[in-house]
Amino acid sequence: MRRREFITLIGGVAAGWPLAARAQQPSMPVIGILGATTAQGYAAQVSAFLQGLKEVGFVEGRDVVIEYRWAEDEYDRLPALAADLVRRRVAVIATIGGNAASLAAKAATATIPVVFHGSLDPVKAGFVASLNRPGGNLTGVVTLNVDTGQKRLELIHEVVPAVTTMGLLLNPTNKVTAEIQSKDLQAGARTLGLQLRVLHASTEGDFDAAFAALTQMRAGGLVIGTDGFFVSHSEQLAALTLRHAMPAIFQYRAFADAGGLMSYGGSVTDSYRLAGVFTGRILKGEQPAGLPVQQSTKVELIINLKTAKALGLTVPMSLLGRADEVIE
Repeated sequence: MRRREFITLIGGVAAGWPLAARAQQPSMPVIGILGATTAQGYAAQVSAFLQGLKEVGFVEGRDVVIEYRWAEDEYDRLPALAADLVRRRVAVIATIGGNAASLAAKAATATIPVVFHGSLDPVKAGFVASLNRPGGNLTGVVTLNVDTGQKRLELIHEVVPAVTTMGLLLNPTNKVTAEIQSKDLQAGARTLGLQLRVLHASTEGDFDAAFAALTQMRAGGLVIGTDGFFVSHSEQLAALTLRHAMPAIFQYRAFADAGGLMSYGGSVTDSYRLAGVFTGRILKGEQPAGLPVQQSTKVELIINLKTAKALGLTVPMSLLGRADEVIE
């Protein structure tokens, strides 16, 4: 072989080495995110989830690919979106936006690990065998947002103690969660000597009718139920409560930030960050069956004093003293 031919041959092989090496390297793992609502409405939650992933060594685009599937507040789309992620053969499915997404993921696969984020008791919901030993392909993080429903009713009652009729806004398409909240808050209302009237909304078009009904029934306060659809419309709901001069309380601080009177519930940052950490741990080889379900215990009370003054309300000093933050 001539020297020039030999050099050309070696050069050709060397040029091919990077391509061959890349072909032999395993591709990045894929996480499927199943969202019940919208990317815009849950931007803060996704950011917290990604932070949790980063804490265990996974950065989107560098170490992991994320496939997002959003139901755009149409919960009946969730089963098909979950099935699509299963067909995609993602390594893990993480649910965002409440229990409806978690139920759809559970129904779609018994083998792909699922990290759920929800507010229902996962044992009663059938997600896991027990909190300490999930036992199947699901594990995740539970907030206190359903369990604190009665507390939200008590808090709004403290601000408007003379009120005898309260409203409770629920999403009927999130059937299991709505039924649990309705039963729980009706019991709380009886204890406080209140009449609780349940209103429904599952689309943006339902909001105006619900608030008109509150006015007709002369309700003096409103508890907004735990639901991903409501979370993604926190700002719109806050604006409606101001327009209708309705003292209201919701679960996340975004509601109070946008002008709602009060928020009381689990921390978005804390709980979704934990879900991201769990997802990363599973990518590193841990099995969901052996990962105990975590309960996010950080609860925040935010009071918008500016809104209280606009509504002509005096917030008791005892309540202000218990607030994690007062917006003035």
